[in-house]
Amino acid sequence: MKDTDLGFIHRFVPPNSNAKEAMPTLLLLHGTGGNEDDLIPLGKELAPNASILSVRGKVLENGMPRFFRRLEEGVFDMEDLKKRTDELAEFIVKSSSAYKFDPGSVIAIGYSNGANIAASVLLRRPEVLAGAILFRAMVPFIPTIMPDLSKKSIILLEGLYDPIVSKAEAQSLLELFTKTQSSVTLKWQNSGHNLTQEDIVAAKKWLESDSNL
Repeated sequence: MKDTDLGFIHRFVPPNSNAKEAMPTLLLLHGTGGNEDDLIPLGKELAPNASILSVRGKVLENGMPRFFRRLEEGVFDMEDLKKRTDELAEFIVKSSSAYKFDPGSVIAIGYSNGANIAASVLLRRPEVLAGAILFRAMVPFIPTIMPDLSKKSIILLEGLYDPIVSKAEAQSLLELFTKTQSSVTLKWQNSGHNLTQEDIVAAKKWLESDSNL
């Protein structure tokens, strides 16, 4: 199902009707140049019974969809990031009403640019997410006042040889989420910026062991 009435081009996949228990909704957020279809196979692999809300970023960079503007590689347009973070948060709220899913059980799964906007939502609008799986994320911004994320669970999956996200940057993001009192884990992958099968295995294990499923 595709819809733009809620503010973003997106797809919603209902939960498996045979699921014995209430399932979370996975919010899928693609990387630069992706779209709302890219991560759906990943979402289904991670949580076959969950509902899926997959979103296309509204910003274009050389024709490639993104979730917020950047001034150059690794340098974010902070005003645009703030605006786009609020837009995405409002979209999640509207979608929970439109598609009848629990707004308190949304887990963001973001890759690269999508992981960065998810991190921004956690820091700026934490009420709309229960937790997040962040693949190759950077520090989006540093809040003046740290939000209380003590009830949020987060896993950071970073590449040891990532040319875009340095080890120091990944460590800084871990430290930032630690300061928010969240339950945060950093897992290094033997890869670059690309996703690997090991990422999928680690993410699925985290979902299951963290009682998010």
